Amino acid sequence: MKISGLLLILLSICQLSPGQTHGEKPSFNLGLPTDNAAIFSRDPSKFYMYTYRSFEGVSSHPWTAGRYGFVRNQRRTSHGIIFTRFHEGIDIRPAHRDKNNQPLDDIRSLADGVVAYANKVSGRSNYGNYIVVRHDWGDGPFFSLYAHLRSISVKKGDPVKGGSLLGKLGYTGAGINRERAHVHVEFAMMLSERFETWYKKYFTSPNHHNIHSGLNLSGMDIAGLFHSHKANPSLTLPEFIRMAGAYYKVAIPSRNLQPLPITKRYPWLERGRDPGEFPAAWEITLSSSGLPTEIRPYAKKITRPTVTWVKDSPVSHSYNTLSRLSGIGSKATLTNSGQLYIQLITDTF
Repeated sequence: MKISGLLLILLSICQLSPGQTHGEKPSFNLGLPTDNAAIFSRDPSKFYMYTYRSFEGVSSHPWTAGRYGFVRNQRRTSHGIIFTRFHEGIDIRPAHRDKNNQPLDDIRSLADGVVAYANKVSGRSNYGNYIVVRHDWGDGPFFSLYAHLRSISVKKGDPVKGGSLLGKLGYTGAGINRERAHVHVEFAMMLSERFETWYKKYFTSPNHHNIHSGLNLSGMDIAGLFHSHKANPSLTLPEFIRMAGAYYKVAIPSRNLQPLPITKRYPWLERGRDPGEFPAAWEITLSSSGLPTEIRPYAKKITRPTVTWVKDSPVSHSYNTLSRLSGIGSKATLTNSGQLYIQLITDTF
């Protein structure tokens, strides 16, 4: 890389915001990735792209399935209809199309950052052509992901500003056609910097995306983030993430009496430890989707990852946790999938 290019990247990462002094965190600014701003309107159906649904013989096109959360795959239970498939981002419908119904929207970066990854071989991912941008406001690296693009205008290492052009909206990837063209957007934390080692241990298919695989990026409620940031621009990302709520807690034995590696990237995750204290175990609080929200010392001695608390549920916890837990009510255990997920978060593999 030329020195001038390196300087541009360093300046992009380290540049002070207006009014910011040395020692202060950069200001947290966030914008929408397309011209579609209907998320803030009285009719959010104009913002989200619908999916095709068939349930109990009835076909429909619900726009609500384009939201973040457990919004897909209905299942009837004795406690009513629930949704069991998690959608980790939001699907934004095009604001502009040509006479042939081709989408025309520009895709722009949500905020200042650096392009961390650009996949230009659509067949290598269900995301199709996708881009990952790294952002840092002083609370650790966060990653915005833009998927199903028709084309990509940037490359890895490019510094970008909020609103910078990244590519064009399209319909690359699995299960999408021109009618349902949209951009799938996520905002995520990175689970492990050793993802490649974990992946090779448990999967045989090639990992084309290194640490920027969707499996290694835990997405938060990005729609809620847009609304919360608009209502309170001073809200920090750690504050917002803790608003996700706890669904379960898992305690793990401490290795070498050291903090978990994830807390090196996100120091605010760790709470309740006195300086110089290194407990024999840690307790991780997770949302229903598996987003880690807090890590504290755990007093009891344990020998393996153990569910220490779960939110009471009248239906199987597997439906509410991407099948990472089994059990019902106030009791739960980690499934094999859950065990592997905890290994990834804690770098214990």
